[in-house]
Amino acid sequence: MKKRDWIRALSRIAFVIYMIVLVYFLLLSDGFGRTVQRDEYQFNLIPFVEIMRFVTYREYLGFYNVMINLVGNVVAFIPFGALIRWVINRSVRWYHVMGYTFLFSLSVELLQLIAKVGAFDVDDLILNTFGGLLGFFVYCILRWFDRILDICKDKRRNKDA
Repeated sequence: MKKRDWIRALSRIAFVIYMIVLVYFLLLSDGFGRTVQRDEYQFNLIPFVEIMRFVTYREYLGFYNVMINLVGNVVAFIPFGALIRWVINRSVRWYHVMGYTFLFSLSVELLQLIAKVGAFDVDDLILNTFGGLLGFFVYCILRWFDRILDICKDKRRNKDA
């Protein structure tokens, strides 16, 4: 089995595990109040309102809550952006990753709204999509380093031959 095939297989396995863990935390986790059923729908459709609220009232809300809401929404989607290329098995550009991440995040937010767990928040869409893009750029940087290392190995082999 070639190196590329191993990477693809491991990436797909990692993606499945990642998706299971992510769906658990976003829809089912007790720690984030996901099992509390609300009577009414909760949503925010105005961009940057919740982000600014968390920044403005960071001392009152506490470091943990601010980090979970702002940084957590970005970090949670970094693996999605990094692994999506291997899952769909074709070359993707940054705007593809942005679209896939946005659509997946929108699906999760709509599920939260319909199930009345958590809240539909346009700011989460923004932060999650940014996280997916960040993951894609990390993937691109790692791929670039891998290619540089391959070139160096080839030069060393040619020099030794």
